Amino acid sequence: MTTHVLSAFAPKITRMIRADHANLLGIFHRYTADAPAATRQALADRLCVGLEIHMKLEEEVFYPALRELYPGEEVIAKSAPEHNHLHRLIARLRRMSAEDIGFDGAVLELMRSLMHHIADEETVLLPAAERVLSEHLDELGGRMRRRRFELARPRVGEIVSGVVRSTPPSTLAMVAGAFGIGLLAAALLGRREESD
Repeated sequence: MTTHVLSAFAPKITRMIRADHANLLGIFHRYTADAPAATRQALADRLCVGLEIHMKLEEEVFYPALRELYPGEEVIAKSAPEHNHLHRLIARLRRMSAEDIGFDGAVLELMRSLMHHIADEETVLLPAAERVLSEHLDELGGRMRRRRFELARPRVGEIVSGVVRSTPPSTLAMVAGAFGIGLLAAALLGRREESD
């Protein structure tokens, strides 16, 4: 029953990992060297936070489960050194400012390493996990979702700040307008139900 409930509310762990990859790549695709320093800094900050949480989730939930059932996989063995390298690149980037010479190069180096890591996972590791962990993917997805909330909770201010600082004002205005319209519609519907 627990597995059935989890599968209804939590995506499979492999889908969550792919969604993280797409999100990280999406942030990078918005990064341009000619953007204002504040925008580049915000995008780099978002990239670092997202990647730190993503790697922690893989290290604590995904890799141990896969290692237990698929101990000989070379990509799993490569994951720890690759994550260590990514952690070093993040630490270097966090010591820099978008106005520093070399900042853009540091972001690009982080992304090159990340894309290599994502390619290994998406072509080898995730398909292997879908074969050997097929009965556990929903349960692991639930564990990953819960752990993500635990990891993100103390960083919510940093996450929201990065999103706001890296989103164009016109998009923020549209979102705020849509949110306001949604609140107004909910209030009107609530009044209408009360009068019925």
